[in-house]
Amino acid sequence: MLDEQFINLISNNGFPIVISIYLLLRFEKKIECLEQSIQALRYEVDRSKDKE
Repeated sequence: MLDEQFINLISNNGFPIVISIYLLLRFEKKIECLEQSIQALRYEVDRSKDKE
């Protein structure tokens, strides 16, 4: 069933579009983790500036 849906998406939308969507969905969690790390780093930098 899933294979039929995947093949149907490719035939209807084109290979590049399907691959782009797949990669965006796959890397979404990694991007969120990076965003949280950047925010934590920003917080620590601001905190260290306040101590000076």
